[in-house]
This record gives sequence, structure tokens and C-alpha cells, in this order.
Amino acid sequence: MNLSIFLFLIGVLGFILNRKNIILMIIAIEIMLLAVTMLVLISSFSFDDGIGQTFSIFIISIAGAESVIGLSILVAFYRLRGNISVKTETY
Repeated sequence: MNLSIFLFLIGVLGFILNRKNIILMIIAIEIMLLAVTMLVLISSFSFDDGIGQTFSIFIISIAGAESVIGLSILVAFYRLRGNISVKTETY
């Protein structure tokens, strides 16, 4: 349980501190989702419940789909603008 909390805090700090690199922001979100999945699995094993294990598989599949959609949006954005910088430019 401590490991999942530690991973979640790493994900939150990674999201907050890397506001300029969108790829690192997506990776931080994935770390947070995997930490929640690990916590659900640990709770499921301690309560001897199969629903938590099924729910963790659902969370992992949603996290994978989110990664694919996020990276495809980044590729389309890069083709449109030529860079993927989050920093806004004023004209």
C-alpha cells in the first residue's frame, strides 16, 4: 500500500513540475493510474474479492486507450503546428 501511495505522489509531482513537456505529463498520468490499479489489487487480495481484480483489468485497459488517444492527438498536433510545446506564445 505504501508503494502505491508513493507512486501516486510521484505521478502528481511529475504532473505539477513538468507543465511544459506534454509527453511527461501523459507519463505522469499513467503512473497515477497504475498506482490506483495497484492499490485496488492490493485491497482485492486482502479482502479476497474477485471484483477488484476485474476492476483493475478495466483500469489498465482504460489507461492503455488513454495513452493511445493522447499520443495520436500529439502526432496530429505536431503535424499541424510543427512542435508540441505547451508554452503559449503571445503575438
